[in-house]
Amino acid sequence: MNLTTAAMEAAYQENLAAFEAWKAKNLRLNMARGKPSAAQLDSISDILTILNDPKDCIVDGVDARNYGELSGLPCAKEYWADVLGCKKEEVFVGGTASLTLMYDLISKAYSHGLRNSRQPWCREEKVKFLCPSPGYDRHFRITESFGAELITIPMTENGPDMDMVEKLVADPAVKGIWCVPKYSNPQGIIYSDETVRRMANLKPAAPDFTIMWDNAYCVHEFEGDFVPFADIITLCREAGNPDMVYEFASTSKITFPGAGISVMASSVDNIKYISKLLGVQMISYDKVNQLRHVKYLQNKEHTLEIMKRHAQIMAPKFKVVLDTLDREIAPLEFAKWNRPKGGYFVSLDTMPGTAKRALALCKEAGVVMTDAGATYPYGVDPQDSNIRIAPSLPPIAELEQAMEVFCICLKLAAFEKLLNK
Repeated sequence: MNLTTAAMEAAYQENLAAFEAWKAKNLRLNMARGKPSAAQLDSISDILTILNDPKDCIVDGVDARNYGELSGLPCAKEYWADVLGCKKEEVFVGGTASLTLMYDLISKAYSHGLRNSRQPWCREEKVKFLCPSPGYDRHFRITESFGAELITIPMTENGPDMDMVEKLVADPAVKGIWCVPKYSNPQGIIYSDETVRRMANLKPAAPDFTIMWDNAYCVHEFEGDFVPFADIITLCREAGNPDMVYEFASTSKITFPGAGISVMASSVDNIKYISKLLGVQMISYDKVNQLRHVKYLQNKEHTLEIMKRHAQIMAPKFKVVLDTLDREIAPLEFAKWNRPKGGYFVSLDTMPGTAKRALALCKEAGVVMTDAGATYPYGVDPQDSNIRIAPSLPPIAELEQAMEVFCICLKLAAFEKLLNK
């Protein structure tokens, strides 16, 4: 950006006037979370009527309406094995949210220990967890809530900085790492084959070191063809680390968020162990909902066809975000952003020291976004730079308004810093 002080002052005043004009409109626009839009939910709402006869609830001799089958209906295990590329024996089918399964696993690690633990984590002098950042705030909050020390791992264009990861796992207090391997939240990065291979071949000092492999966006392309991904469970087994990974996914962005089905996949021995622990707190998850989803989604191939319908709704929204940034922000050169082809977010890094101010201005103008710092452990972005943009929920017209306001606020925050206002 090559602007004189006078030119910056003029641009600041121009954007301030535009900001006040938008404030006067009393907008109420929400881009805080990656929620599917009403159009997406409408497109799959025929799932609600797919079970319309009591006989539909009986499959493979199992009545989905009754107790039993803690680890999930056999047909639901087969579905997730098909989607993830693992074996059905390695699958545990959960309830409406994979986040619950992640929380339960960490909770059991603290209260009972994992299968290869020397003792429950609550008895360890120190527990550390690796957090590739920018990353998913809810992951970080799970381990933080149990008192783990969170260690930031920088993200590269190929995934987490594996040199740093390989060095840190030599510490026996390091018990795990959070990963979103495909269309990472929020940057939309797909881990490279080398990164995945190095992850599977880690040699941690802690015998119960755990890769929390949240494959939340495994089938979530909105541009281009489906991108295949490696089966981390098989790779870990082949590397001599069969128990090191737990993989998670759900239908939250495929069918209904908060009303879908989830999965946890790991080694057969791990699944047996965690099933025994979970069997104390429940008899089974909602198998009627599992069956409803299997009948509707059918298999991986049919699920990808459904995701193409979602893509037709999502792609124009990401285009609005990127086109607006290209038009309003790119010429000023004080921010950079990713261009994902799947997932739910655009990650933007603005001028250091301005993210909080920009989002505070957005809120003042009626546009709510994810808090600055949320993508880092403890909610603290050391550069005060990263902003997560979630375009999925608003209709196009509202999204266009929200992005106009957002860009004005980005510019105001930057000019304030440059002009020492």
